[in-house]
Amino acid sequence: MSEKSIYVGSGKKRKDNWFTATLNLDKFNDHIQEYKGTKFIKININLRDEPDQYGKDVSLTIDQFVPEQKEETAKTSNPVDTDDLPF
Repeated sequence: MSEKSIYVGSGKKRKDNWFTATLNLDKFNDHIQEYKGTKFIKININLRDEPDQYGKDVSLTIDQFVPEQKEETAKTSNPVDTDDLPF
């Protein structure tokens, strides 16, 4: 896992349960993951302590965490097939 966050966008908190965001799709290309034919990207959404110069108080970064999968876990995992993404 990289120590440096990959910044991909920003947004604003509009209400307690409503946020808007703008994403820079060019930064996603190297971070697309695939699971059972479905492509996805994991992102972190963080509220900033203070808005930036443009009033943006939400920050979006690529989630680069990759858990270590032990060989035993992979062999003994439940073989039930679902269409859900692995998160």
